[in-house]
Amino acid sequence: LSSPPSSLFSKSPSLPFLSRPVLLDGTMAGDVGFDPLGLSSIDDVGIDLYWLREAEIKHARVAMLAVAGILQVEIFGPAPGCEMATSKSQMDAFWQLWNAHPQYVAFGLIMIAVIEWIGGIAATSGRESGDRDPGDFMLDPLGFSKGDPEKFERLKVQEIKNGRLAMWAASGLILQGCTTHQGGIEALMSSLEKNAF
Repeated sequence: LSSPPSSLFSKSPSLPFLSRPVLLDGTMAGDVGFDPLGLSSIDDVGIDLYWLREAEIKHARVAMLAVAGILQVEIFGPAPGCEMATSKSQMDAFWQLWNAHPQYVAFGLIMIAVIEWIGGIAATSGRESGDRDPGDFMLDPLGFSKGDPEKFERLKVQEIKNGRLAMWAASGLILQGCTTHQGGIEALMSSLEKNAF
């Protein structure tokens, strides 16, 4: 009889009162064994750990762009061609843009569909062949992957940690924009002025 793997009995580094999920063995960047809902053990209807990791990296990258974009427009104003979007709240500015130029939004949705289609093909073929890590589109114009492997692994951890933080930040900016109709910086300054912490 062979003994069960030691990972079955180890505790999660992030939640020490729970056992470490079997598939979260610390080999993925940013993996600290956090899975209180047991999602990493799902292997049904095409959803497995590879698919979940691909989704996490994709949403992390989109959230980092979203936070930067929301704050950039609030600080510097709308992009050329979008001057009608004058609101500091990007949620309200979206509807201003929609009312003036719905074709911009339609074009954006078409581009999202194309990108999702390409990403879906890459994720599916990568999962089947095992030749592609989740989130790896071989896009490295600055050559980070060609340098020191230890440094590259550290960059991957930084990317996922910053992305996780950005997902919370984007959610907060969107929710706050929908409820208070203020931009993120505008709401922060208002809160500081009123000492409303």
